[in-house]
Amino acid sequence: MKILHLDTNHELMLNQLNDLGFTNHEDYTSPKDIVEAKIAPYDGIILRSRFSIDKAFLDAATNLKFIGRVGAGLENIDCEYAEKKGITLIAAPEGNRNAVGEHALGMLLSLFNKLNKADKEVRHGQWLREANRGIELDGRTVGIIGYGNMGKAFAKKLRGFDVEVLCYDLKEGVGDANAKQVSLVEFQDKVEVVSLHTPQTPLTLGMINTKFINKFKKPFWFINTARGKSVVTQDLVDALKSGQILGAGLDVLEYEKASFETLFSSELPEPFQYLVDAENVLLTPHVAGWTIESKEKLAQTIVDKIKAEFC
Repeated sequence: MKILHLDTNHELMLNQLNDLGFTNHEDYTSPKDIVEAKIAPYDGIILRSRFSIDKAFLDAATNLKFIGRVGAGLENIDCEYAEKKGITLIAAPEGNRNAVGEHALGMLLSLFNKLNKADKEVRHGQWLREANRGIELDGRTVGIIGYGNMGKAFAKKLRGFDVEVLCYDLKEGVGDANAKQVSLVEFQDKVEVVSLHTPQTPLTLGMINTKFINKFKKPFWFINTARGKSVVTQDLVDALKSGQILGAGLDVLEYEKASFETLFSSELPEPFQYLVDAENVLLTPHVAGWTIESKEKLAQTIVDKIKAEFC
């Protein structure tokens, strides 16, 4: 079987697939139309988010048996059409869930203790102790929206704190010893921290908007390590200004390009400029699942799933 690799990954992937008898070809630079023109002989594709796999591409891939996406989500693939064509879709949420859980917790603790603000001040010769008095996580109610691999990993990281953890998910029966599953109404009545861990689907696009935010009984802190387009940035900014959202840790942004590799080339949108300037906002460049360890785990997960399915 021939596999075309469209993004670089941990070296173990090529090494182990070679050992399993696969023929591996690499193309990390050709534009989509060039790849599409030569895809017909390949049995498999492995990529991250370099470009979308749409119907036209899938029609050209006449021999394709699987697509391996080295990450958690599959939104850059027309999954329904691929499945109709009998193509196996392979993702690796197990590979970076621990990294995401740690990053979400790190963001939350940094916001609570004003670490980013205090660090900048000290570097500029300011020693403002009272202005940087923090708050503690213990005793609070933390809410997790989306209780799959990522949500569960974050809940696990919270076990060392004296907190109540609630989760909300469209699927029933996903709660566990680390988080109690509740209705959306109860969730919005009780939580003081909201951490988003949902995939990008038509249902989650723009789900964090003014209507949704204003249904929370208490002002809350917001963490997003999921997908940027799940949040209406202007509505988030309005909630930060009003105090309904007390602070935000954002690893992902509405303005990211589909590849996640770049933000935008034009001037900064006004809502994003507010986030850049806000002292109660922490920003990172879509790296929550981007650790040295997760790079290896993601690759190993894809190899293991290919092996189980095709060897």
